[in-house]
Amino acid sequence: MYNSRIRGVLVEGNKSYHQITEDVLKPLEAKRPPTWWYIAIFVSIAMIIFGLWAMYTTVSIGIGTWGVNNNVAWGFGIINFVWWIGIGHAGTAFSIFLLILRQKWRTSINRAAEAMTVVAVICAGLFPMLHMGRIWNAFFILPYWNTRGPLWDNFNSPLFWDVVAISTYLMASAVFWYIGMIPDFATIREKTTSKVKKAVYGALSFGWVGTARGWLRFETAALMIGGLAAPLVVSVHSIVAMDFATSVIPGWHTTIFPPYFVVGAIFSGFGMVLTLMIIVRRVFKYQEYVTKGHLDAIARILTFISLIMATAYSTEFFVAWYSGAEYEMFTFMKNRVTGEYTIAFWTMITCNAIIPQLFWFKKIRTNITIVFIISIFINIGMWFERYVIVVTSLSKDFLPSSWASYTASTVEVAIFIGTLGIFIFGVLLFFRYIPMIAISEIKGINKETSWTNNDNDE
Repeated sequence: MYNSRIRGVLVEGNKSYHQITEDVLKPLEAKRPPTWWYIAIFVSIAMIIFGLWAMYTTVSIGIGTWGVNNNVAWGFGIINFVWWIGIGHAGTAFSIFLLILRQKWRTSINRAAEAMTVVAVICAGLFPMLHMGRIWNAFFILPYWNTRGPLWDNFNSPLFWDVVAISTYLMASAVFWYIGMIPDFATIREKTTSKVKKAVYGALSFGWVGTARGWLRFETAALMIGGLAAPLVVSVHSIVAMDFATSVIPGWHTTIFPPYFVVGAIFSGFGMVLTLMIIVRRVFKYQEYVTKGHLDAIARILTFISLIMATAYSTEFFVAWYSGAEYEMFTFMKNRVTGEYTIAFWTMITCNAIIPQLFWFKKIRTNITIVFIISIFINIGMWFERYVIVVTSLSKDFLPSSWASYTASTVEVAIFIGTLGIFIFGVLLFFRYIPMIAISEIKGINKETSWTNNDNDE
């Protein structure tokens, strides 16, 4: 098996190739899913129905059903859009960057992270369309040949930038995810006895037979698409950051936003990966594939990124103070640290900059329950970060006469719950019909290396 000098054994239990195939495909081969799967599906469908009611209300009645007003024109819609896009960075950042850096420990986690990315980006894409109000005219922002004469897209509009960024990122992530599954689809095709499954997975595997030439092209394609998609991790959330930074609103008009948003997206994405993989290893008994070493590695990365986030928060305050801009100081000191939204601000600081520092202690990193709780806090903290950025700057800007508070309506909350249901539903379908661990890649690291315990005898 693959034995890393730093992290030790990546697959425990001295597994054979046959055992790996049997273990990973066991949930797919079951005649019917376990009871908890049906309960989770039922709950997710109920959440989706609740969200669909809210979406119908928004489209049929209008944005007036939301809590937004003339001053706070961006509310839950943009907050949740940015939050979902951040979670959607998990698969690309985790899988592609670690693939390019040749990190073998990614193999047990990358498949689930990539699936999470695709579903999260789909959830994110719903919010800009709903935020437009007239969703049936959403195609107006696409740059296609039309008969509207001089009426054309406003290429200076952040909304258009978001459309380009989301669509490009979704296509690249989906292609990268699908290519990685081709060998595993072929494995299921050869192993299943169902004619329907054999036909479906046979079509999905594109006739894969595992020749040396096929593996060479497979690895080359994965590296090429990974190399092309890697810049998207930076560009997509940088574009989302420019939605804010190109304005003159206090608290938004800052050059730190693009890198700040990118790091925050990776932070929230890795936090969600940690949450998901802890559930996977417990529910499907994958402790020998998703080891404590894997979770420890993710926790170390989160500790480092948390320090970067704390530095970004400090830099924002320093720039506001050093610039001498009265409006900037008011936004940060009177409307965030203190004031109406102080609870949201300190929740953000606590969850993103303080609690993850507990990962410095090995006893905490190896306690799965505590790690799971901290990962939940990270997801909560990153949501509140987006809330603080969007709401605090808009609610009190340059003109005191136009100041207004923002409170989310039931419809906005229901839409968010609906997207959570879509996310859970998509992940559950992934658990049921697609190998959640990359069989071919796990087999690739299940080998002896040049460094073993026997080297000490030489």
